[in-house]
Amino acid sequence: MNQKIVIITNYFPPEMGAAANRIKNLAEGLKNNGYEVTIICPLPNYPKGKIYDDYKNKFFVKETLENIKIKRYWIFPSKSKSPFLRLLSMLSFAISLWFSFFGFISKRPKTIIIQSPPLLVALSGLILSKILFCKNILNVSDIWPLSALELKVIKKGVFYNFLKKIEKYNYKLADKIIGQSEEIISHINKIVIKKNIIYRNVPKYKSYPVKSKTKGNLKIVYAGLLGYAQGILQICEHINFKELHSEFHIYGAGMDEEKIKNIANKNNKNIFFHGVRPANEIKEEIIKYDVGLVPLKNKIYGAVPSKIFEMMQLGMPILFIGSGEAANIIIKQQLGIVSAPNDYNHLKKNILQFKGIDKEYYARYSSNCITIHKNNYNLDYQMNKIKKFI
Repeated sequence: MNQKIVIITNYFPPEMGAAANRIKNLAEGLKNNGYEVTIICPLPNYPKGKIYDDYKNKFFVKETLENIKIKRYWIFPSKSKSPFLRLLSMLSFAISLWFSFFGFISKRPKTIIIQSPPLLVALSGLILSKILFCKNILNVSDIWPLSALELKVIKKGVFYNFLKKIEKYNYKLADKIIGQSEEIISHINKIVIKKNIIYRNVPKYKSYPVKSKTKGNLKIVYAGLLGYAQGILQICEHINFKELHSEFHIYGAGMDEEKIKNIANKNNKNIFFHGVRPANEIKEEIIKYDVGLVPLKNKIYGAVPSKIFEMMQLGMPILFIGSGEAANIIIKQQLGIVSAPNDYNHLKKNILQFKGIDKEYYARYSSNCITIHKNNYNLDYQMNKIKKFI
């Protein structure tokens, strides 16, 4: 009989974004390696902060997709900047997921993998695992509340201190811990000593050819969330791509979507907004362009954006805005060019540098991306590690 694993997560497709894709990849990888996987998640609502039309006016929806069982529970959705409303949203799902308890009494899973953040959802899942006498694994993708502080979503004070206590308590409740980066594991090791591994949010291996640089304008593409953390709106405001003999093509949705769309429609900056494309189409869109933009508006300790690994798979040279571990990977492996967050002058220079490189140098970036994806940053490689860890 296959080993039963439950994954508790605040994000899951059809929602878009790195968090949803991360859990989807993990679930599919475990299923393909013989595990019986069940997902516990909210009704889809991210990133718009509204329940998707197909799930409206429902408390619970049960689905099976590609032999993965999915149990979706009610959530109070919100994309508000108000810490109180965001806390209320987290708390709503942290409570409603407990309705899954009764279904697991007779069919108790051996292991529960719990995604963090959100911290309150993770806490609820950890307690649930203890009551069910299941092994638990805490899957930490961002260091909250430190990441929220660095993003300026919250300030130091009562609320921040409350979340810090929850964070530490979660680590103590965890039997084992998965971290998405070396920096995350280092941070956790300063608080508790638990068995841990680094598990990267990477795609399944697929062979793509080495790219050739197109003629004319340098074609830059971004595909993903359009919110505060990514800073796409500020890039559109500060960079005139036409002056740099470049084009900026944007796919996605989020908080800044309308403002970005207005800039694309009104200003002659060679900025083009294409909206959302289905997950099964977006990669074929991305490879039409020359360079993949992967931005972080602020330095976020522990963050290694999954888009880096998606660009590797496609052989897409990377224009990275950020620092820390992610920047080190790109520089060390010669996958692209890096600038610091909010340094728009440096970003302009990097765009011009990409514009000016010859086809041989460009092909070297593309080839390096493909090679490291094949040898290190692919789902099969990561799953071999996580099977032994479980």
